Amino acid sequence: MAKTEKSEQQFVDPNRPPVVSARLVLAIVLVVAGLAWIAYYYAAVRVDPTVVPAPAAGGPAFMADLAGWNYVIGFGAFFLGLMVSAHPTTPLGRGRGVVVGMLGCFVLGLIWICTFYLFSNSADAGGIPVMNDLGNSNLVVGIGFMAVGFAFATRWE
Repeated sequence: MAKTEKSEQQFVDPNRPPVVSARLVLAIVLVVAGLAWIAYYYAAVRVDPTVVPAPAAGGPAFMADLAGWNYVIGFGAFFLGLMVSAHPTTPLGRGRGVVVGMLGCFVLGLIWICTFYLFSNSADAGGIPVMNDLGNSNLVVGIGFMAVGFAFATRWE
């Protein structure tokens, strides 16, 4: 007798959570909102310190009043979104995604800090957007990436 072939293949593993979950959507929204907050503040609201006489700050007024705290809000939302994505119900929180997220955050943090050190004392330091405003707070951003990498490392099996 010939072996019977399985007529139906199971493409979906019933034990595996769905790819798109509420946590994944929240993570994406937080990451995109954090990046958009920083980009909007830098491009539209912030006063360029190299222009004399200094022009008036752009709107909305509450963002102009927050000044440097806008970077804290933007990077905070970005890092929070990455940490939310480290949960096992998201693709980055299980399987190979954990390793990709962990190593990606470690490498990004290292690149951020090395880039800051390379260009912080040169005349081109003003040429790197966002980094030129943060000054020594660039170290906090780089270490923040590494802290998120450790959040992924706690999920690694």
